[in-house]
Amino acid sequence: MTTPLAAKIAKEYGTPCAVIDMDRVERNIARIQKACDEAGVANRPHIKTHKNPMLAQLQIKAGAKGITCQKLGEAEIMADSGIDNILISYNLLGDEKMARLGALQGKANVTVAADNSIVVGDLPKAAAASGRPLSVVVECDTGRKRAGVETPAEAIALAREIAASKGLSFAGFMLYPTETGWADAQKFYDEALAGVRAHGLDATIVSTGGTPNLKNLGKLKGGTEHRFGTYIYNDRMQVAAGVATWDDCALHIYSTVVSRAGPERGILDAGSKTLTSDTGGLEGHGLILEHPEARIARFAEEHGFLDLSRSNTRPNVGDVVRIVPNHVCVVVNMMDEVVMVRGDEIIGALPVTARGKLR
Repeated sequence: MTTPLAAKIAKEYGTPCAVIDMDRVERNIARIQKACDEAGVANRPHIKTHKNPMLAQLQIKAGAKGITCQKLGEAEIMADSGIDNILISYNLLGDEKMARLGALQGKANVTVAADNSIVVGDLPKAAAASGRPLSVVVECDTGRKRAGVETPAEAIALAREIAASKGLSFAGFMLYPTETGWADAQKFYDEALAGVRAHGLDATIVSTGGTPNLKNLGKLKGGTEHRFGTYIYNDRMQVAAGVATWDDCALHIYSTVVSRAGPERGILDAGSKTLTSDTGGLEGHGLILEHPEARIARFAEEHGFLDLSRSNTRPNVGDVVRIVPNHVCVVVNMMDEVVMVRGDEIIGALPVTARGKLR
């Protein structure tokens, strides 16, 4: 069954199409800002999910202290829109990036993360190019085994190295604890903080992260801010983590059933180039709201293979369905634009301005 709004979307924009419900977007922004305010922690949303300056400005207007960007290219887009307080939560390396970082520092207040001496050794070039000090936080691994120094002793040593580097200012620590690892993160942070203070330094920024860590917001004693990203749209992963409901999912992929060659199978026009192959550890590749028992079992590039064997209701060729993605952040990066709606009304298209800014 195709809803009236889905019919309008298909007629005006075609499918597959990413659609955001602005009422839900604004409700999500307000909900997380309220949670941060109540926890006494500043909100520094991560724009990796939406990649759009207008939405970042909505987050700031609601009370966010600034934003987080994963890549320099994203930060450049945001600074060009007038956003001033930016954390780049990623190691930056090389002369090309240092020149760009220096130019960015001339437009906005920027803090960058580092977890090794090679990165720290490059950053003074950016500070010199901008003509003012560059703030640096030490990224700490507190269980994810992604990036970050692995011990408090390493964090202390790198903080001292930052403070001793011309043009750099040690600003604090950046952590991304696992959902069950906050006690260990506290021990790591307490030891690192005591160590830097013993050398006359202090941490003005103590940044924690992750929408799945909503339930842990404010648990780190000494934490000053939290980096939420996915919350603005939410997805199947956040529902599975217990930090969002289906009504909090603000982005849906509208997709047309283009084939029903067998009674228990079908094909969507949304394949891996729309929904991506990132399952987020979940079964299938998205929830079809009209047919929740159906499974998007596998992909070709432009084909979504439907397994309808467990579905009590089955779509017809031509039906336009709504899909909640497993991992919305990577889906958005596949889109040139998202279509904004309120209720059953289409507002217009919003460009994914920082799409593809991988450098």
